[in-house]
Amino acid sequence: MTEPAAAIPGPERVQDALLSAAKTKARNKDFKRNDVVGYMFISPWLIGFFAFSMIPIAISLYLAFTDYHLLRGGEWIGLANFDRMFNSDIRYGRSVAATFKYVLVAVPLRLIFALAVAMLLNTKRRGVYWFRAAYYIPSVIGGSVAVAVMWRQLFGGDGRVNEGVVNTLLGFVGIERLNWFGNPDTAIWTLILLAVWQFGSPMLIFLAGLRQVPAEYYEAASIDGATAWQKFLRVTLPLITPIIFFNFIMQLISGFRVFTQAFVITAGNPLDSTLFYALYLYRRAFNDFQMGYAAAMAWVLLLLIAFFTFISFRTSRYWVYYETKES
Repeated sequence: MTEPAAAIPGPERVQDALLSAAKTKARNKDFKRNDVVGYMFISPWLIGFFAFSMIPIAISLYLAFTDYHLLRGGEWIGLANFDRMFNSDIRYGRSVAATFKYVLVAVPLRLIFALAVAMLLNTKRRGVYWFRAAYYIPSVIGGSVAVAVMWRQLFGGDGRVNEGVVNTLLGFVGIERLNWFGNPDTAIWTLILLAVWQFGSPMLIFLAGLRQVPAEYYEAASIDGATAWQKFLRVTLPLITPIIFFNFIMQLISGFRVFTQAFVITAGNPLDSTLFYALYLYRRAFNDFQMGYAAAMAWVLLLLIAFFTFISFRTSRYWVYYETKES
C-alpha cells in the first residue's frame, strides 16, 4: 500500500508562519540591541573589574610559583615558595600562630561584647539614641592610623618615655607600671582589646536583629513564667542566629586580615608575638621585595579564609535557625 501524501498547508498557514518568523527575527534584533546598550552601561565596571581584580589575581597566581624579586625579576620555581613557607620559614609559623591566637580570642569577644551592648541599647530608656550613636563612633574611626596611634599612647608607647593613661590609672590603685607593648605576654592582648573596643559595626547589626524579634514571643514566655535569662536563651538567641552567623563570618574574615593595628602600634614586636599574617606578607613584599613569596603567602591566606568560611557554612545548618525555611 502507498502512504498518503503529506497535507499541503494552505495559504493562510504559510502566511502565519512567515509572520511569526518575521516577529521572532525582530525580537532577536531588539534583544541584541538591548544587549549592546546594557554592556555599554556596565562597561566601566567591567573594565575596572578585569583591570583591578581579575588581571592582578591572575598575575598573583603566576608570581606564587616564581622567585620574583621586585628589582631583579625572577624565574619559575614551581612549589618551592610553598615548601619554604611550610618547612623552613620559622617566622611564617610565628605569624600563623599569632594570627590564629588573635582570631580565636578577638572574634568571639567582640561578638559577645557587641551583643551585650546591643541588648542594653534595645531597651526603652531615656537618651538611648544618643548612646547608640556614641557606641558606634569607635567603628567609624576604628581602622584608622590615628586610632592606632592613640591606642599606643594610652598604653604607654615604648614603656620608657611615655607611661600612658592606663599605667597612670593603674598606679592610683597600687599596680606597678607595665610595659604593655614591650612584653610578649601582653602585647597581643592590647591589640585584642583594641579589636573588642571596635564593636560598633556588629553591635548595630545585632541591634537591628533584636528589633525584629516579635514582642508576642516575650509575652508568651512571661505568661509561662520564664525568667529574663530563659527568655534570652529560648527566644532571643535562636531567633537571632542568622544575625550571629552573618557577624561571625564578617568578623572572621576581618580577623584573618588584621594589619593596621600591628603595623602602627607594635610593628610585629616583641619577639614576633604580634607579627600577624598580613603584616608579615607586607614585609616580604615591600621590605624584602620578594613578590613571589608574598604572592604565595597571599594565596595560602585566601585558601585559609575560604576553608574556614566553608566550614562555617557547612556547620551553620545545625545551629542557625531560619524562620522562613522552617515554615
